[in-house]
Amino acid sequence: MTNNAASTAKINLLGLDRSGLGAFFVEQMGEKRFRADQVMKWMYHYFADDFEQMTDVGKALRQRLAEVAQIRVPSVQVDQQSTDGTRKWLLSLDGGNGIEAVFIPEPRRGTLCVSSQVGCGLNCRFCATGKQGFNRNLTSAEIVGQVWHVARTLAQQTPPRRITNVVMMGMGEPLLNFDNVVTAMNIMRDDFGFGLANKRVTLSTAGLVPKIDELSDAADVSLAVSLHAPDDALRDHLVPLNKKYPIAELLDACRRYQARRPRSSITFEYTLMKDINDSPAQARALVKRLRTLPSKLNLIPFNPFPGTEFECSEPETIETFQRIVHEAGIITTLRRTRGQDIDAACGQLAGMVDDRTRRSEQFRQEVLERARRAAA
Repeated sequence: MTNNAASTAKINLLGLDRSGLGAFFVEQMGEKRFRADQVMKWMYHYFADDFEQMTDVGKALRQRLAEVAQIRVPSVQVDQQSTDGTRKWLLSLDGGNGIEAVFIPEPRRGTLCVSSQVGCGLNCRFCATGKQGFNRNLTSAEIVGQVWHVARTLAQQTPPRRITNVVMMGMGEPLLNFDNVVTAMNIMRDDFGFGLANKRVTLSTAGLVPKIDELSDAADVSLAVSLHAPDDALRDHLVPLNKKYPIAELLDACRRYQARRPRSSITFEYTLMKDINDSPAQARALVKRLRTLPSKLNLIPFNPFPGTEFECSEPETIETFQRIVHEAGIITTLRRTRGQDIDAACGQLAGMVDDRTRRSEQFRQEVLERARRAAA
């Protein structure tokens, strides 16, 4: 067995929440459950990645842990910083794939955008990630490893910074990697983990209705829904998943989710694309869809990527759309584009995907065909 194979054969403790880590110590190590609390504090409060650093854990146990377990995060391949302060990491995974994580600093908060899959299988037409195709789900350790690496990096800065919010809005559809994502979010919210409040962990989905209902029972986190259209015909085109779970069914699932959290609201994400979904009539249609559901609307100017057929809406069009929705009584924010110069903005994440679906090749052929028609 090679050293790398031996390493990957060990259990990565970053993939276990407090319940799982407690079971590991009791069932596999013959130890008391409180060992999980000790080790979690070392991993997440002090960023220990070597068991020898854990000085309140007996030497014999440290040696046994080193034989069967590890604390291993994805390695950094590229670290880029935007002119606006946004920072993006390309993190390498086993098998030659890569994922991207993005940190967005603001005066009173720091938001980390985390990936859940290598690529994405949903193929939303306006998203760079979907055009890369799909390879596999991330393990819970690979999801947590993104947060761990960024949190440690920020803590070592001068002056130090911290992550205040995590959004599952990176590469992939989180609800298609349900168990691993829920485990990772448990660690993010655990006091012995990253200690984030429930409302500061957000899962963004394209709308897998059965999994939204399942999430309601599994994790008390904020929910964001990628809507992007006020009617089924357009959403079928932009978000193919809508053909299986149309808007009415999706909004009913959101109502059920919100009913379990009466003081919360659902955030709907709406990417504005020129002459596609940005007309005043579409703004009014969107109001009719959302007015009976406690919600917030996050308007996102489209962020271009190579080969895309879409353009960002004009500033005055965005202003008119926002005004119509806001005056109807829906809380509306306009997301400021961040990190566009390093392709770190919403919809631009691509990473490195060994595409098993051949979608990246199909997209390349589509781009070539559009160029041929334009030149004819």
